[in-house]
Amino acid sequence: MARISKRRIWGWVMGAMIVAVLAAAEHPLYRAALVGAGYTAEILCSGLFVSHRKEQDVVAQELSGPGYELLALFFHTVDLDKKRVTASIPGFAFQTAIFRDGLGCTLLNGRAEDELTAETAGLFADPPPANSDALWPEGERVDLSALDRGVNKAALDKAVDATFAEPHPLHPRRTRALVVVHHGRIVAERYAPGFDAATPLAGWSMSKSALNALVGLRVKDGKLAVTDKALIAEWRSSGDKRADISLDDLLRMSSGLVFDENYDDPLADVTQMLFAEPNQATFAASKDLAHPPGIHWHYSSGTSEIISRVLRDSFASQSEYLRFPRERLFGPLGMTSAVLAPDASGTITASSFLYASARDAGAAGVDAIYGQGVLDLTRAFQPLGTSAVAGTNSAVSFNVNATLSPPMGDARQGALGAWAL
Repeated sequence: MARISKRRIWGWVMGAMIVAVLAAAEHPLYRAALVGAGYTAEILCSGLFVSHRKEQDVVAQELSGPGYELLALFFHTVDLDKKRVTASIPGFAFQTAIFRDGLGCTLLNGRAEDELTAETAGLFADPPPANSDALWPEGERVDLSALDRGVNKAALDKAVDATFAEPHPLHPRRTRALVVVHHGRIVAERYAPGFDAATPLAGWSMSKSALNALVGLRVKDGKLAVTDKALIAEWRSSGDKRADISLDDLLRMSSGLVFDENYDDPLADVTQMLFAEPNQATFAASKDLAHPPGIHWHYSSGTSEIISRVLRDSFASQSEYLRFPRERLFGPLGMTSAVLAPDASGTITASSFLYASARDAGAAGVDAIYGQGVLDLTRAFQPLGTSAVAGTNSAVSFNVNATLSPPMGDARQGALGAWAL
């Protein structure tokens, strides 16, 4: 047996003590490490168990390369049987994400795994099988041989090629999927290696559109009103000016609350909220006012998490809330691949963690844009449609009550212009 020197033993002891002190003091290095470990665990868990991708592909494409160099410090373990991923810097800042059917992956952040698993037992029935014979979006069949005469196939093919090109290796686009819809039918689609028409993809800030629709449905049900104020218990104490924030202010991202939406900073509000906080809505709602409510527009994923909690509080039970997106939005739209993942507290991460296939992500816009009547949007959005402010008859107008801006949040500017999320 090899002899271990006293110097090495004392080195281990001192290292353990340093780690303990950093963790106990919530040192910025520890908080940053939690974000790195949380991101690694969440993204790898979702890639494996939601998108059904290969581990080596997720690591190569989501956790390494330009912009992800520091993630090389983090190690991970995967339990395929328990559908669990744990990541850390060796011996430091452990984070674990677990997969649950119908909900995707959730970072434990201090919650017991068995407790979270028990919350969702029997929550969802199996979705109905997809219709492989009917044309999309009623079914899964796509016929690219019957293009409308108004479609310039050569120009379309050129545009698709350009979307998947990688002209700048140090700034990769990493295009995963492209679906082009014309007059209610798919006229072009392409997928990167390792992806296909059934692969659920990370929606990031497109998740906010689903949240807006869910709020509109809840307003239609008479359970919420966009004029509601004193929305969060923490804001209801005497003299708290945050009580003046209305649901309409939150929907328009004009709450006035401080929130740092810098994805390049592991200590920014948005990265801490998504990957290191067990209760994302409470974290966002704890922020102070920088402006009076309703007068200053500021893009904030924290705002979306507060809305998600307001939505949650409108239900009598947690199970009703978690089933609501599938029963009232995804199901009627035929979005069988879609899931919205909650945080450890049980509130849906509606700012960022929608996963859906490219076809399902495109399905919601077909009727609203082209008026083909091929989707049952009456069940989903009646009577307001997707172009109204949630819960009102006020149509969105870019010169009155909406903003067309450069890319925001996790969107990026590229050769093809701004992506609207």
